Amino acid sequence: AIILSVRRMGEHSGLIHLLTPQHGLHAGVDRSAFGKRKQGVYQLGNIVAAHWQARLSEHVGTLTCELTDAVASRLLDSRIKLAALSAATQMVERTLAERDPQPVIYEYMQSLLAHLCDATESAWLEAYVRLEYMLLECSGFGLDLSTCAATGQSHDLQYVSPRSGRAVSREAGQPYHERMFALPPFLHEEQTNIERTHLHDGLRLCGHFLNERVFMTRGISLPAARVRFVSMLPQGELVNA
Repeated sequence: AIILSVRRMGEHSGLIHLLTPQHGLHAGVDRSAFGKRKQGVYQLGNIVAAHWQARLSEHVGTLTCELTDAVASRLLDSRIKLAALSAATQMVERTLAERDPQPVIYEYMQSLLAHLCDATESAWLEAYVRLEYMLLECSGFGLDLSTCAATGQSHDLQYVSPRSGRAVSREAGQPYHERMFALPPFLHEEQTNIERTHLHDGLRLCGHFLNERVFMTRGISLPAARVRFVSMLPQGELVNA
């Protein structure tokens, strides 16, 4: 399981939210989460072997975790990567329903963690955008980027309608281009050497629809960690991160 959040309960106990491959978002209480022996275990993004038990299935239950991959410690030298990790864990926790199996999201989260630890800037930022894109899909609000909403054509797609979430061709969208989102090519076709502007376009696109279709409908806003992460990107802090 992947650690998504840890909230203190009393002196040593903590409420832990995990992302699991078979049980989705799952919570439990570890009564020694903030004890000396557990220092370093309950850090965002760490991968653990988790054992959960409860008298009844609907109870929060108790949790014991054994660290298997200390992902967080491998990112300590990069502020921007830590910000991306914090944003990703909050986005996943606040988007998914409790105990709803989401193996695809687990796989995309695993991919992001692997890229954060080992890959170049463009690769891990692409993995982050793809995670948000799949959060939309798995929430039932996926974007339709296959054909133009106006003409039905599947080529020369350049924009996304902010209302329908459907792709729009260059010709059909040109008169309204100032109101449209740019469609990042890597989200609908195979692409190598992805441009930074396309990655930023992907963040704007996913952020808009996650905010409007997922968060605003629940009366909440995008997580602060996500806002903070995106605000860091134009500052040049990604160079050699």
